[in-house]
Amino acid sequence: MIKKSNIKLLSNQQDFKDFYLKEAPASFCEECGNIAYEHGSGFLEIARLEDLKKQQKNTKGQQTRRRFYSMILLAEGEIIETIGHQKFNFKPQTMYFVSESQLHAIECWSDDVKGIYCMFDADYFLLCIKHQIKLNQFPFFQIDKKPYIQLSKREMEMIEHLFWKLNSEKCMKTTFNDDLLTRMFLNVILLEAERIYNRQTIQENYSLSRKDLIVSEFQLLVTQHFIEKKQVNDYANMLFVHPNYLNDLVKEVTGHTASHFIQKQLLQEAKSRLLQTSDTVSMIASELNFTDDSYLNRFFKKQTGLTPLMFRKNHKH
Repeated sequence: MIKKSNIKLLSNQQDFKDFYLKEAPASFCEECGNIAYEHGSGFLEIARLEDLKKQQKNTKGQQTRRRFYSMILLAEGEIIETIGHQKFNFKPQTMYFVSESQLHAIECWSDDVKGIYCMFDADYFLLCIKHQIKLNQFPFFQIDKKPYIQLSKREMEMIEHLFWKLNSEKCMKTTFNDDLLTRMFLNVILLEAERIYNRQTIQENYSLSRKDLIVSEFQLLVTQHFIEKKQVNDYANMLFVHPNYLNDLVKEVTGHTASHFIQKQLLQEAKSRLLQTSDTVSMIASELNFTDDSYLNRFFKKQTGLTPLMFRKNHKH
């Protein structure tokens, strides 16, 4: 088992730049606006692979876990990376994905790489659109599914255009509503990638260890039952394993405790309802099976530093 001290935690785009790059500008886009939102509204960063390659440090084999999501469109060259416990050799016309909390290591980027690197966190995606799909429901962000798609020439051109449009909107934004449009283009790219993924992916055996399979099943169960089941014991019983064993497995595979995922799911759902509905805090507390609104207030403030009403006020548009 890999010691925790050997795994670098990357929380945001600045951590990414510090770890992988010798020097990096404040923004990878020279024309980009400098809008910055406070109170944890998330981040989106887009860069060209060829620009990253010029500044790339030698981090071969050094493992990381990210508190954000990445999607990479490879147009030219070759990339070898380890995602989870598997090594992948990516060729041109490939789009691949690195999920939050997943073990990851860059092994080699060829000198002639060209393409697009996009990274964003869950809070940024959360504000995209009402009633959207949850990030962990995209198959390529699930640890028991393959993390890539092969693209036809037409699909490659379409995804490249969508990334161009995403970056263009990101550069031109001057108001919060402009930023909402940027977030919607991010959503469109993920939905198009999912459509391609589902169209070309036949039910196939994706080689996983028993540990990974149990953790994957746990994460799926959490997304299905987090409102009525908030204890690790509940999920251990459903998986027919001891709670301590489940917690150890989740910690080993993801770097987080099992309870972290339950709390994270509750927090994301609470955020979604605060931003995407006009429900009162009391209504949301009841819908999420909290004892009362004061319990939801304490839980929310412990996780974010803000009360639910402060969070809604800061993000209302």
